[in-house]
Amino acid sequence: MESRRSQYDVTNQVNTTDAASVSREVNRIFQSLYPDASPQHLNQSFEDVRRVFRGDYPGYRSCDTDYHNLQHTLDVALAMARIMDGYERSREFSDPIGSRLFVFGTVTALLHDVGYIRRKHDTRHHNGAEYTLTHVSRGARFIEEYMSVIDMADLSPVARQIVHFTGFERAVNKIKLPGMIFRRLGNMLGTADIIAQMSDRCYLEKCHDRLYPEFVAGGLAESSKQRAANSTQFSSPSDLVSRTPMFYRTATARLNDVLGGAYTHAQDHFGGQNLYLDEIEKNVSYAELVAESNDMTRLRRSPPLANSKD
Repeated sequence: MESRRSQYDVTNQVNTTDAASVSREVNRIFQSLYPDASPQHLNQSFEDVRRVFRGDYPGYRSCDTDYHNLQHTLDVALAMARIMDGYERSREFSDPIGSRLFVFGTVTALLHDVGYIRRKHDTRHHNGAEYTLTHVSRGARFIEEYMSVIDMADLSPVARQIVHFTGFERAVNKIKLPGMIFRRLGNMLGTADIIAQMSDRCYLEKCHDRLYPEFVAGGLAESSKQRAANSTQFSSPSDLVSRTPMFYRTATARLNDVLGGAYTHAQDHFGGQNLYLDEIEKNVSYAELVAESNDMTRLRRSPPLANSKD
């Protein structure tokens, strides 16, 4: 069996640094479920998100956060499509998603982290990570406006709410939605965000080298000058990696108790095996080994870049 490549998804078949590659796979899932539906808006959303992250979208700079980058975004969109597919194929008495809401769910996944991207006139902030604590609300405003681009203006208010399932600015049970199917989609979106990033082959290296600096810029961790004050959540890159097992326990509780166990639909998509959980457990086990040895040189993988204008 071929070793999993760092730029590929949990199946080792889809290049998650390439919008066209992920778009093809999501299209395949979409057209398998809804053979008579048009993929026009689905295709447009992938092209638009590529433009947004590469700095080709009017009014916005390119993405400058190395953890919350285009690869993460595409990975989440792919996981979202697979969860929706598993739901559609396994549901019995629950309401269907349907082709239009499948597109809606994919688009919210593609744009869930757009709040990290700075506007062109933004000279106050030096990096999008400075928006860490407010990026969901920023992204929600972008998504609300974008819905009209794909002829879903009627769903703009829902889109603005549903993206909050990926963050902590609002409690999930306080988010008001017009129906149960939208709550299901919100649960799926929040789930896709968690399982996609934690199953990344280079998750631990990305936490150490990329996420920690973003946390420093966003006020969730200490810079070297702040470390003595010991007033923030994470004290060092190694501390962030060492806490991965504890984070996974917290994330598991959120997946089950807050997000309705939507991750089980990935298992339905894959025909019985949940490849996302399998890869997450590998990462968590290795994080335990690294933490026990206190040797960060064990983190040897080289994460790909996915924000360059290639």
